[in-house]
Amino acid sequence: MRLLRHVADLRLALAAATDTALVATMGNLHAGHLSLVELAGRHGRPVLTSIFVNPLQFGADEDFDRYPRSLEADCRLLQAAGCDLVFAPTVQEMYPEPQTYAVLPPLADTLCGAFRPGHFAGVCTVVLKLFNLARPRYAVFGKKDYQQLFLLKGMVRQFNLPIVMLEGETGREPDGLALSSRNAYLSATQRAQAPQLHATLRALRQRLLAGERDYTRLETEASEALSRQGWRVDYVALRSQRNLLPPAPEEKDLVVLAAAHLGRTRLIDNLELSLPVCGRAPRV
Repeated sequence: MRLLRHVADLRLALAAATDTALVATMGNLHAGHLSLVELAGRHGRPVLTSIFVNPLQFGADEDFDRYPRSLEADCRLLQAAGCDLVFAPTVQEMYPEPQTYAVLPPLADTLCGAFRPGHFAGVCTVVLKLFNLARPRYAVFGKKDYQQLFLLKGMVRQFNLPIVMLEGETGREPDGLALSSRNAYLSATQRAQAPQLHATLRALRQRLLAGERDYTRLETEASEALSRQGWRVDYVALRSQRNLLPPAPEEKDLVVLAAAHLGRTRLIDNLELSLPVCGRAPRV
């Protein structure tokens, strides 16, 4: 496995590649990231993992300065997972000129975007730069960042990029907590409480599968349940998988999404579901 720090070296390493599989990360890797690397390796070679803590996607009061950086340990994990190339540039290497941002549709200002203004513009900008630098055939992203994945897939379609987007399922701890680099911020007490987010989404999904259809009431009651347990809730929302908008009555394929804070740590999660069609069992 090779570690590359400069754009020129990355382009040279990929000059003859036609089936590169890219996994874009901010480092501090966990089993969820490694599952994406393994998925990438089943589709293309070389497998390229980028490690870059992207300042464009952090707000002024967010955790850019304290975000964990663990390049040496990450490289050991990536080598064991079958990664071929690691691209770990500096901020100056990635953004040598005054930055031009990707322009996104209004959907980027909803859900997480409503609470993190400019976040998705920063994400899509850095990913578009990585796509331009690496020219991958495949790009792998996890479903945990559901809105991010939706927007990136839209960007690929909008710009007619010849990239196959591969989706990795959300990795979880045995108690249901979605794997995240930010889980390291949780105190022992908060870590014990953190699975409540997943449990709340599971309970909401079960109510839907049991036939409840008052979406606004279900969202409100789930949010209130988390608040009573000490969470500061950004949102609990039911959306159509097709367009991430509030579902029309006839919509069957839904996703329930949530973002909430335990102390200073913001956690996100989601669950997909398909409502039962008459005569068929529900799909979860």
